[in-house]
Amino acid sequence: MVVMVLQRVPPGLRGELTRWLIQPHTGLFVGTLSARVRDRLWERICKDLKGGAAILIHPDSCEQGFAIRTCGKTKRLIEDFDGLKLAKTRASE
Repeated sequence: MVVMVLQRVPPGLRGELTRWLIQPHTGLFVGTLSARVRDRLWERICKDLKGGAAILIHPDSCEQGFAIRTCGKTKRLIEDFDGLKLAKTRASE
């Protein structure tokens, strides 16, 4: 299963994702994709963000069982602590 969260992105980019994933809530996309399709969609999202942000969560063979990728300026940072991915709130700017 793949989960993508898009924030502040162009509507066309969200429309593109609805070809591959369902959108149960605005900016939240869920579905099952092959690794190749997932990676190609992620490349496209990162290229077309236009000031927005994106988060990708997908299965992985690590201790937690999933990987997290971010692109753009998200509200939280994902940090690796001895192999565990943890979310950290950004400091106020």
